[in-house]
Amino acid sequence: MRAFVLTAPREFEVQDVAPPTAAPEGAVIDVQRVGVCGTDVEFFTGEMAYLHEGHARFPLRLGHEWMGTVASVGDGVDPSWVGRRVTGDTMLGCGVCRRCLQGNQHVCELRDEVGIRNGFSGALAEQLAMPVSALHALPDTIDDALGALVEPGGNAIRSVWAANLAPGDRLLVLGAGTIGLLVALVARAQGAEVHLMGRSARSLEFARGLGFEGVWTEAELPELPWDAVVEASNAPSLPAKALALVEPAKRVVYIGLAGSPSLLDTRTIALKDVTAVGILSASPGLAGTIDLYASGTVDPRPLVAATVGLDHVGAILAGETFDGAGDGPKMHVDPRI
Repeated sequence: MRAFVLTAPREFEVQDVAPPTAAPEGAVIDVQRVGVCGTDVEFFTGEMAYLHEGHARFPLRLGHEWMGTVASVGDGVDPSWVGRRVTGDTMLGCGVCRRCLQGNQHVCELRDEVGIRNGFSGALAEQLAMPVSALHALPDTIDDALGALVEPGGNAIRSVWAANLAPGDRLLVLGAGTIGLLVALVARAQGAEVHLMGRSARSLEFARGLGFEGVWTEAELPELPWDAVVEASNAPSLPAKALALVEPAKRVVYIGLAGSPSLLDTRTIALKDVTAVGILSASPGLAGTIDLYASGTVDPRPLVAATVGLDHVGAILAGETFDGAGDGPKMHVDPRI
């Protein structure tokens, strides 16, 4: 089968590789749609922390935002899985440690991460092998594009849960990329007054096109009481700004990751009596995201600028633009074309 392989920083090729086989308690999925993520870009540039910590090494098979159809299953798996449209969890815990047994497999010290950690091959290929325990069935009301947006949506819904918003609360989202916009869409659907702060004129205008009126640059940001701030950027200066902006006794949610350390004064957290929450993964939010999309309450498909084939993945990672692509921040890949 064909697969996108990152062989070194900024070096890649689409290779013919052996197709996967279904392991016991596992399945092989025909991949239909994959989202390209900022984490994939960090691997492409060589900046991703896992490369320097020994959790990942080249060559890499990327792709962790995906959907597809189960083609085959291994021993011990109900054959009714074959033919189901599915997406899957990125975080694959060991299943036996204390964290996994407490339902926190997404922070298991020994976890694999699909397309990211410990060499677990990702979905930028014609087929993907997964444990059935990590699969989530998709209803017919969720099309391919929505299915591949479940994983980033799971991060967003968890961020909104962590913000602990009541209807009418005022939320500020720092960062108008995919995750920031998804957070804004979910929070708006739950009745919050949502504002976004971003940098590029294009991303801010796109956010306005989604119906958000409170869209600001940092210089324009009004002095308002923010009931929660979600920091969804990759700017090392914004975590401290989020803490400075949030109202005392309220919440700051950190989901963005900068390429260099971000400094926070914990005295401010204490003196403002602020609750600060970190979000690592979509895992606990995947089922809720599927329900949200299936009901039509949130429709993030406008975020997808274009869908291209495997041969264009390198160009996406390098930041190239595509003729005819929309203004959304997310690029999708269909490995079949």
